Amino acid sequence: MIENFWKDKYPAGIPAEINPDQYPNIQTVLRESCQRFADKPAFSNLGKTLTYGELYELSGAFTAYLQQHTDLQPGDRIAVQLPNVLQYPVIVFGAIRAGLIVVNTNPLYTARELEHQFNDSGAKALVCLANMAHLAEQVLPKTGVKTVIVTEVGDMLSPLKRLLVNGMVKHVKKMVPAYNLPQAVKLTAALAKGRGKTSVDASPNSGDVAVLQYTGGTTGVAKGAMLTHRNLIANMLQVKALMGSEMSEGHEVIIAPLPLYHIYAFTFHCMSMMLIGSHNVLITNPRDLPGMINDLARYKFTGFVGLNTLFVALCNSADFQKLDFSSLKATFSGGMALQLATAERWKQVTGCSICEGYGMTETSPVASVNPFGNIQVGTIGIPVPSTLCKVVDDEGVEQPIGSIGELCIKGPQVMKGYWQRQDATDEMLDADGWLKTGDIAVIQDDGFMRIVDRKKDMILVSGFNVYPNELEDVLANLPGVLQCAAIGVPDEKSGEAIKVFVVVKPGESLSKEQVMDFMRANLTGYKVPKSVEFRDALPTTNVGKILRRELRDEELKKMGKK
Repeated sequence: MIENFWKDKYPAGIPAEINPDQYPNIQTVLRESCQRFADKPAFSNLGKTLTYGELYELSGAFTAYLQQHTDLQPGDRIAVQLPNVLQYPVIVFGAIRAGLIVVNTNPLYTARELEHQFNDSGAKALVCLANMAHLAEQVLPKTGVKTVIVTEVGDMLSPLKRLLVNGMVKHVKKMVPAYNLPQAVKLTAALAKGRGKTSVDASPNSGDVAVLQYTGGTTGVAKGAMLTHRNLIANMLQVKALMGSEMSEGHEVIIAPLPLYHIYAFTFHCMSMMLIGSHNVLITNPRDLPGMINDLARYKFTGFVGLNTLFVALCNSADFQKLDFSSLKATFSGGMALQLATAERWKQVTGCSICEGYGMTETSPVASVNPFGNIQVGTIGIPVPSTLCKVVDDEGVEQPIGSIGELCIKGPQVMKGYWQRQDATDEMLDADGWLKTGDIAVIQDDGFMRIVDRKKDMILVSGFNVYPNELEDVLANLPGVLQCAAIGVPDEKSGEAIKVFVVVKPGESLSKEQVMDFMRANLTGYKVPKSVEFRDALPTTNVGKILRRELRDEELKKMGKK
């Protein structure tokens, strides 16, 4: 049995099992960590640092506001639409302490995407950045959202700096489009009302949902993965266990350039690092490389969390190469495949090896990691403690070690299911708790695993899942489109780039610009295609299903990759 195979695959000092019931809920972990590390820095951003003690006090003020000035009740959903700013952990932990379910929402979403997520989740509250409030104005009348809290980028800074930063963003950079939300409350006012007031932490059961994390899944319709308190606590403990004794409690400084609304950064920085009292340095805009490098120069950072495209961009920067990497002992990669050349270049520049892992939204997300001191570049490591992995054939039959098949995962971090979508849950999770990942993998004799291919048609753009069905559904609404298909093609910068194929209705005409403009208006930036090809017909099965695989094979052949 596969259970016996994994028992002796863990290096000395790393347990094969963790206790996911060590804490009853996230509130307990937060309270314990904020007491233990009260004077230690928790999060820094824009030159301001919050200690764990201050984080607990501020999140408590937000909890008090929610409990005393809104109608929200434990179990209600609150959408949090923020980039990496200090407000994010304050809001998220305050909401969780109030017993609300956090719905992480991408700040780059279009009105169409927001409307779907708010309605699907049944969100009753929204916290958003002023920069996105104009979209909320369009969408909220079509949703059940009643409580709206708006914050500006500099709201957690000192009064003078807040005035300067918010003024610069609004009036100089003109990054805040005009909006009219008369029901909205400013976050600064909400915290002022809650400060010093009594709040009562909710006491949810370990099996209660803490976070609804939206993901496309095989159908392309965004679904909410129900991540329970137990799921997230298990993943915290699993990540901590695999880091072993390398990470010193209360002393690590971890750079956080990946968005906290994404499950990878959320669990790592807001959950796992909280457990060991690490200092998380939030990078609000990692695309601004000079600004990010200036931030890095201010800290003796010991850890860095990123993905392939970011590592490449940084290593190509002369200013980055001049930084002091003497304290850097851990670099973590996830979200997309790490290329061998990138890993080698990062080691050359920083002197630090990259530790690659694997996970999905549905696994909270970490399922496997390369252990410190035993990194095999090109693999996704070994399963985190208390986790089993196997590969199966198309009939679901378990295959021997060394065989190729669909990777399946079982462990306490595997989601409860999809929010209000039992059919989709049944497709992903079997009766024994095995999650079918849709990724094709091989398990080596030493327990390290390699991803070989993807069973799904999912496109991975800079670590973000993009689902062809969603793109095609949007494009099909453009007048003049008869047929369309979307695929991913290899791209050095983003891992994969989106290409769409369009068949135009007889007697009508469309340009590439019209297609791109339409997609931009209806989709987040990373979902917008890089190239458009018009065709007279698309390859289909005998029942008319478009063969994306055939289109992909043609593109690979053109590129000399097949």
